[in-house]
Amino acid sequence: MTSTASSTTPIADARAPGLTHYAASGVLEHVLARHGVTFQQQAALRSAAEPKTPDHLVTQVRDSLKADPAGIRDALGELRAERLLVEDGTHLRTTDTGRELLAAIGRQTAPVSHRIRDDIPDEDLAAAGRVLALVTARANAELAALTP
Repeated sequence: MTSTASSTTPIADARAPGLTHYAASGVLEHVLARHGVTFQQQAALRSAAEPKTPDHLVTQVRDSLKADPAGIRDALGELRAERLLVEDGTHLRTTDTGRELLAAIGRQTAPVSHRIRDDIPDEDLAAAGRVLALVTARANAELAALTP
């Protein structure tokens, strides 16, 4: 297969998605730290926007972050202790305070996200989205094959 990229155009290698993730996560974690929230807690809180059983919530966050279920359960306990997440029967749901926190985080990260993506053409963003979705699907398949 031949490449049509010029010598100055970087080719996405296996490291590129990870480096992109860490760069973007660094920005988000900076904002989260202002609120005393971890990345894992924020992901769990966002996932609980619609009520879920604790087991379903742990599974959803684990599948997204590839994180240890025990650590996710700890994060859920911390969110409950802070009254950002509450039990509603057999489900956990985000409280009004939790929703306000997510909205504040969104307001603070939106301008940064805009500056990061502002002048990238839509077709480039679409191509990157397709490639990243394919890489994610393949990595998830490889991880599933490695996991007993």
